[in-house]
Amino acid sequence: MAMALNPIQIMKNEAEEERSETARLSSFIGAIAIGDLVRSTLGPRGMDKILVSMGRTEGQIEVTNDGATILRNIGVDNPAAKILVNISKAQDDEVGDGTTSVVVLASELLREAEKLISMKLHPQTIVAGYRRSTDICRKALDDIAIDHSSDPVLFRSDLMKIARTTLSSKILSQQKDFFAEMCVNAVLRLKGSGNLDAIQIIKKKGGLMSDSFLDEGFILAKTIGIRQPKRLENAKILIANTPMDTDKIKVFGSKISVESTAQVAEIELAEKLKMKSKVEKIIGHGINVFINRQLIYNYPEQLFADAGVMAIEHADFDGIERLALVTGGEIVSTFDNPELVKLGNCKLIEEVLIGEERMIRFSGVELGQACTIVLRGATQQILDEAERSIHDALCVLSQTVKEPRVVYGGGCCEVTMSRAVREGCSQVAGKEVLAMEAYARALDMIPTIIADNAGYDSAELLSALKASHATPAGATFGLNMDDGVVGCMDQLGVTESYQVKRQVIISAAEAAEMIIRVDDIIKAAPRKRTEDHGQC
Repeated sequence: MAMALNPIQIMKNEAEEERSETARLSSFIGAIAIGDLVRSTLGPRGMDKILVSMGRTEGQIEVTNDGATILRNIGVDNPAAKILVNISKAQDDEVGDGTTSVVVLASELLREAEKLISMKLHPQTIVAGYRRSTDICRKALDDIAIDHSSDPVLFRSDLMKIARTTLSSKILSQQKDFFAEMCVNAVLRLKGSGNLDAIQIIKKKGGLMSDSFLDEGFILAKTIGIRQPKRLENAKILIANTPMDTDKIKVFGSKISVESTAQVAEIELAEKLKMKSKVEKIIGHGINVFINRQLIYNYPEQLFADAGVMAIEHADFDGIERLALVTGGEIVSTFDNPELVKLGNCKLIEEVLIGEERMIRFSGVELGQACTIVLRGATQQILDEAERSIHDALCVLSQTVKEPRVVYGGGCCEVTMSRAVREGCSQVAGKEVLAMEAYARALDMIPTIIADNAGYDSAELLSALKASHATPAGATFGLNMDDGVVGCMDQLGVTESYQVKRQVIISAAEAAEMIIRVDDIIKAAPRKRTEDHGQC
């Protein structure tokens, strides 16, 4: 009589393993759930989500419909869901927009793949079909892309349309023309460099959102010290990160015994002489403005004032890094070699009043394209979401300046690509056709979700949109979400960046392919501490 063999245990008891169908189902469910979480935020009529933080910052809230922000702030345990969170972050880092679209498309591709696997289609066959479909989509995008970079007037018009389309799904949609103009002016000042660090965004509570403005210069959220000049022309700026305090002896953990208060006075005098020597070295650089990352105490501030040098203290590190960039200076910490120090230059420094706060404006800076967007709004949550919206628009516009091709939005691209994939099916023999048809259905879900989020009949609109694209005159048709009808995207000015749309297709397909190929999930056992290490 043959004895039944027990399966060989090769992993430690604490390790967990999910195999084949169980692993695949777990991956699909997690990824699809992430897509369902953010799909309601897609499109110009998408809904917002409130994120409430727990733990140390308990009670802090964010109101947003930005996919990357939502996914970055939620705790995800499912491995496949983490992959979609990562592609959303990658999309945000790469092109700045399309973070929701890429997650929704990837989750729809996986939803379709799950149906095919339940029909016993092999995952590698699905992957092959998806790859072929992605190539067709990229070619279809190239065919419909429009390039107006040779005509400055038309190119600026394209940038305005892209900015309006990007902002139409954000909190700034009510003033999208106003903010689109602001973003386009800021990006065109970069003269093609694409260096968004030269554009600073300052948020100040109070006033209306329409009170926001673009300032052609650099604004530092600090005030000028006491007895300092409030206006200075032809500034030579030394930017530093160095301690400038003499009120305490900074020998931590030490004890000093003295026999009389006179000896304490001697120690304080020695500290003051050291600080005076340091200030003299700084002034010896031939400067009239000193900006420090750290605090400047009363005594050194007094010495700077006596020498006629404007001293600005405690500039936040992000601000001082950007200030060094735009003024052409370098951040220094030692002052023994003035000939090696690169000073910043600025034509005018003056104190300005923004809202109820005083700030410092640097005009005529070395980096001529530097500018500052000052955002006004009623609450901190509105300002934070407005900043995210402006950031997305600036990123998309800077990408468009580098890659000037544009495509039509409103679901026009997705229907064009799904149509191209379906036509490509006729040239393929084999089971890959099923995967290609599934890919086309996933693309059709983007305009479907946009229509659903606006409260319209998505089935009717999608069928009307497909019928329009079947005619030669309907190639530019998409969804008009203002009226709930199919309309010409060229006339409505609904335009998107080719680079953003291309990145959405590639990233979503690659993420879906990675998850489809998974057939095993292994959670490693935690490493135990040995007794040799002892207790902490």
